[in-house]
Formats: sequence, structure tokens, C-alpha cells
Amino acid sequence: MAEKTHRTMDDFAKASGVSRPTLSKYFDDPASVKPATRARIEAALRSSDYQPNVFARNLNRKRTRNVGIVVPTIADPFYAEMVSRIELRCRDEGFWPIVISSHGSPKLEAESVRTLMSLKVAGAIVAPLGSVSEPGVFERMSEDIPIVYFDTYIEGDTPFVGNDNHQSTSTIVDYLCRSGEPPVYVDIPHVNHNSGERLQSYIDTMQAAGLGPVVLKAAGDYSWDFERIGYEWMDRTLEKGGLPARTLLCANDRLAFGVMAAAFSRGLKIGRRADCDFRVAAHDDHPLSRYTCPALTTMAQDFAAMAGRSVEILLALLDEADPPGQGVARNVKLGATLVMRQSA
Repeated sequence: MAEKTHRTMDDFAKASGVSRPTLSKYFDDPASVKPATRARIEAALRSSDYQPNVFARNLNRKRTRNVGIVVPTIADPFYAEMVSRIELRCRDEGFWPIVISSHGSPKLEAESVRTLMSLKVAGAIVAPLGSVSEPGVFERMSEDIPIVYFDTYIEGDTPFVGNDNHQSTSTIVDYLCRSGEPPVYVDIPHVNHNSGERLQSYIDTMQAAGLGPVVLKAAGDYSWDFERIGYEWMDRTLEKGGLPARTLLCANDRLAFGVMAAAFSRGLKIGRRADCDFRVAAHDDHPLSRYTCPALTTMAQDFAAMAGRSVEILLALLDEADPPGQGVARNVKLGATLVMRQSA
């Protein structure tokens, strides 16, 4: 039997035998209508191709069921993994996620905020660019809607969920010192707080162990192109005569990918066996880290907890039953886990 076509909610309400306000209430929350009424509406939906215009309904509300998600780049599998987890959790909670990438551009980041505000999102979960974000962009946004930072943050009182960089970096430095030659640290451009925090933790941990920290700057200019930075730095270093140590700790996995590729191109062998030229370790447990050759030893950030806690805090802020901020954690730092693989 051909499905019935209903162009408007009024048409569908009449065909379903319920009032338009009741139908609207059902689409907001199916559990809010009586079981018999809900069954009647759902039976009508099964025999019809009608779909409510969610966008139009949202525009008529003071607060929509949309949640904005802003990240520096969706091309980075770390952010892709986080976005996927946040999206699914938001959908489970009855919110529709709207994802925008700033592509590492402060201008596009500010534009993404304006776009989300024009769409009347209920709240936002944001991984800001950080050091180059346009001043005041997210502060002004937080005056209108609740927002939660994840991965990194901008100074202020906005809730944040991220990695405990002191714990994670000190853990891998300790492991490398116990399992072989102490590491030198290959640093990236400090695009956000994570970079500086990891560097400081490396220095502190080495000094606490009575060892001299050695920091190598792979590049100084602002850039998110970490694989290229790592490759070019390693290539220059090898061209000049070789490595300063047999253990390298890279600031993140993406930098390590470039370092390892450049070493391979010059015939060097990476790993912890005696016949290897040097060891490489890093930080993040990027989704591709287990598939490098050799597989990369790294610190695994807790993706599931970071995504889950970010959504939970935003939902608490959106709960009108509580005054904004009452009982909501402001600064959640999650521990990471050492993953030992063949590279170190």
C-alpha cells in the first residue's frame, strides 16, 4: 500500500486524529504524551512519509535541540574520533549535533561561532585553537549559551575537559628512562596549552630524576601540519650528521609519524631491540599509531571519558532545574595510559 503524503504538521495531525499541540509535544518528547496517544501517532507515522521540519521548529523556539561542536580540523583523526563520540552521545540525549571545523584559522573559528549563534544552538562543545583564537569570541558566546571546552581551553571560567598532561608526560618519560637511554624531547609549535604543559612536564620529570632535559625545536612558526614538520626536522637533522640521542620523545603522535617516515627514507631502523638505530615514543594514541611501522609507543588519551564528560557537563548546564553552574565541575583532567609498542 502506498504511503500517505502529508505536507504540513496540521495535515498530519488531522490524519492522526490528534491535535496539533499534542503532536508537537510528542515530537519534543514522546514520553510526554499518553501511551495510547503515542501509539496512535506512531502508527500514523509508520503508514506515512511525513517528517517534521526540525529546523523550522527550532527557529520558533527560544532554545533549540541543536548542539554546536567546533574543532580545529576534522581531518585529524583525533578530532574525528572525538566528534564521532560526542555526536552519538548528543543524539542519545535527544540533541542534534552541528559540527564545524575552523581549519586552524582564527577567522574561520570566529565565523563558526557566529554561524552557530545564528542557528540558535542550545549550547556548544568546543576545542578552541587556543593561542591564536580571536580575543573574546568564546567569552561573548558564553554570555548567551553554555559552552564546554575539550582538549584545550582559553583562560576564564568556562568548564574544561581534557588530558592531564603532567601525569601522561611524566609517565612516559619515566618509562623511557627505565627501559633505555633517557629521552630528548622533540617539541612542536605551541598551538595550544597542551604543547606547553607537556614540555614543562618533560623538563620537571627529567630534573626530578637527576637528568638534564634536552629540548629540540622541530619548528617555531604556528602550524598544525605536524607530520610535515616532523619529516622536515628529521631530514635536516640527519643531513647535518645524525641524532643527539638514541631515544626521541615527540610532543604528539603526528609529529612522530613524520620523524619515523624521514628515518625510514634514510634506511634507519626504529625500535627497542639492540640492532635498532634509535627509539621513538610520543603522546595521544592517535587512531593510526598502532598501524605505523613499527607500531608507535605512546600515551593513550581517554577518548570515551573526554567525550562523555564534555556532554554530561553541557547537559547539566542546560538543565533549567538547576541555576547555571551549580554543582558542575569546572576543570576535569583525565589520566592517560601508557601503550608500549615496538617503536620504544
